[in-house]
Amino acid sequence: MAKKIIILGATGSIGRNAIDVALSHPDEFKVVALAVRNSREQCEELARELGAKPYCGEDAAVRAVEENDADICLVATVGMSGLKPTMAAIEKGMDVALATKEVMVMAGEFVTRRAREKGVRFLPVDSEHSAIFQCLQGSPRESVEKIVLTASGGPFLDEPADLSAVTVEQALNHPRWKMGPKVTIDSSTMMNKGFEILEARWLFDVPVEKIDVVVHPESIVHSLVTFSDGATLAQLSPPDMRVAIQYALTWPGRLASKREQLDLAALGSLTFRAPDPVRFPCLRLVKEACARGGCATAVLAAADELAVQSFLDGKIKYTDIAATVADCLEHAPEIPCDSLDAVWEAVKWVEASLG
Repeated sequence: MAKKIIILGATGSIGRNAIDVALSHPDEFKVVALAVRNSREQCEELARELGAKPYCGEDAAVRAVEENDADICLVATVGMSGLKPTMAAIEKGMDVALATKEVMVMAGEFVTRRAREKGVRFLPVDSEHSAIFQCLQGSPRESVEKIVLTASGGPFLDEPADLSAVTVEQALNHPRWKMGPKVTIDSSTMMNKGFEILEARWLFDVPVEKIDVVVHPESIVHSLVTFSDGATLAQLSPPDMRVAIQYALTWPGRLASKREQLDLAALGSLTFRAPDPVRFPCLRLVKEACARGGCATAVLAAADELAVQSFLDGKIKYTDIAATVADCLEHAPEIPCDSLDAVWEAVKWVEASLG
């Protein structure tokens, strides 16, 4: 029987790739609902093609989950908007194919605890977390010594360290991946890699101290896991998000595809280097938020979302993104992270501070 799927953020890059995967395997997947905040016409056109229900507007993602039954809910919405529909999917007992990092950054402890209580599985869609997930198959969590997330380094990897004059167009020119504006900017600042550290911490129940980042410009090795016996496993594939999306939807099995196969001889070599802390201060800010505890990571996510939007709107400089986040972390009140209400309290404080 075909798996029933809900796709939230259907017209974004992840959503469209997920639809491509579903259309490539019509006997395996049935998309029952699509949701978007904007792009109504595109969503309706896709829904007609798939025979799915379209949902559009501010609360579309939550309504799509609450009004439909499915085996898997793919959460590919932008930023903080992914938290409420993720919780709605968990409450309905749907497995969650997660592409929205902010869900775990803001409320990883609550979300994962509730998922365990409801018997819900998280199936990672990010290429890095999909790689880790695949490397961990068949191995107990206590055998994990280190997780290494790989980062492309974005468009400014080899640029001068002074990035104050960077334009929106330059920041959106990612060398490897085609993504939405928010994720692309986060990739250029490496805030997304910091978010992925927090996401890995909660998805795989591994302390932050065991999670590292290495820059790998070719984006072929998607992440690595070192185990207590000294073995290190890695997952490699060409940079195509459909590989990770399809594995999330087919797990624990695999389906054949006609996508590009990896040719190591043609690549010739793969390179790795440590991330530059001067060029990428957002990695330090993530560690500071972790050290502060409480709802500091929710402050981090909210401040970044607003700062990135301000940069995209031409209101602040590129380097002001990290500066804005740092200022919010420094002045944020200490809010114990003991409920989802507390998470939203932290978000509202950021909104009031930056409004």
